[in-house]
Amino acid sequence: MPKLYGLNSRIYPVPRQLSRRQLLKALLATAGTLASSTVLAAVRDLCLLTPPQTEGPYYPVHDQLHKDNDLTRVEGRTGPATGQTIYVQGLVRDASCRPIEGAMVEIWQASANGRYNHPRDRENPAPLDPNFQYWGTTRTDREGGYLFKTILPGRYYAGRNWMRPAHIHFKIRPAGLPEVTTQMYFAGDPYHKGDYILNDVPAEARARVIVELLAPGPGYEPDSKVCHFDVAL
Repeated sequence: MPKLYGLNSRIYPVPRQLSRRQLLKALLATAGTLASSTVLAAVRDLCLLTPPQTEGPYYPVHDQLHKDNDLTRVEGRTGPATGQTIYVQGLVRDASCRPIEGAMVEIWQASANGRYNHPRDRENPAPLDPNFQYWGTTRTDREGGYLFKTILPGRYYAGRNWMRPAHIHFKIRPAGLPEVTTQMYFAGDPYHKGDYILNDVPAEARARVIVELLAPGPGYEPDSKVCHFDVAL
């Protein structure tokens, strides 16, 4: 059975993740066939810092009553949000790979049709989705884990000849450490090459903000997708 995390009074199944110790053991077990420098490089890569990115113009400016970790439902409404359901999960750790418990994790994003629920996006001709929450928050657990249920965001024009790829904004507020703002992208999006914000991330760090959408495991809706986005501060 997958491990259960209870976040913001909602419980979703999360596939078991290897601990850092287990992962190090697996790496060291291959030392007989890998050069020691290669193993050490792989270990260092575990907690490379997540590159910061701009907050952008659509960070929420008006508080909302409900901003839990399930963005696919709005309390008081019966219908689900339009779009591909995805689960975004990961670990928040410091540069020494130690889990950060109790960090506030916020996400905000466009709906499936590329519209933000924000005053600065009111000229967007796409309609708002009344069943989509647009902004969610949660806190990391003892292992630094977090989880959101949301939808795959739509692309939208951010300027002349500039189509923003699908992305989700993140803001992480850990106690005792500076907050980090970044964005998460999805592998295979054809608009990555022309995105000024993504390409402002150094080439060697770009892969740290791009995730794969994976098939769901037991306990998930069969037509949903899962992605893993770890953050190192």
